Amino acid sequence: MPERDTPSPARLVLATHNAGKLRELRALLRDAVPGLDVDTQVIDAGAAGVPDVVESGTTFEENALLKARAVAEATGLPAVADDSGLAVDVLGGAPGIFSARWAGRHGDDSANLQLLLSQLADIPIQKRAAQFVCAAALALPGGTDVVKRGELQGVLLEKPRGEGGFGYDPVLQPDGMERSCAELAPEEKNAISHRAKAFSALLPSIVEILN
Repeated sequence: MPERDTPSPARLVLATHNAGKLRELRALLRDAVPGLDVDTQVIDAGAAGVPDVVESGTTFEENALLKARAVAEATGLPAVADDSGLAVDVLGGAPGIFSARWAGRHGDDSANLQLLLSQLADIPIQKRAAQFVCAAALALPGGTDVVKRGELQGVLLEKPRGEGGFGYDPVLQPDGMERSCAELAPEEKNAISHRAKAFSALLPSIVEILN
């Protein structure tokens, strides 16, 4: 009777239950680490049996590190995490780490968007500079960690445009473009996104520990 192939043990955990983020990380690593089976060896927190980590930090970097360190400690494996949001210049960087719950309830994109637009109703377009920000962190079980930051600069539109993306995508128009993030094709957005920039900057550190 032929022997069954046994799955390769996980080598990296992404501290999220978000399937989209896991796909993005696997895509970055697919050709970067020879011999790495990203579909079985790069897993999310759910597959690792780790619950969500409370984001109690006061910066994107702190929250990313909190999640990565907690998952690395719980699993004994290198862990990657990110935290991201929208920073509006005229609001002093808000909503920032509170982006997902700006209107009071976590994940209510429509309410968050409407509240933000109402707060900026009297602000002219030339003073509506903003940026999507992402901090990505890598933590090792032994205590070593690395954090990288990515930003997508733009201007906030007065009304939402586009059906793609999520969150504040319909109102952020990247610098040098005439479309909102929600009007970009997924591959266009991923090529310039704050998350892609942060994870790309972190990639050499991830590749080093996986090799």
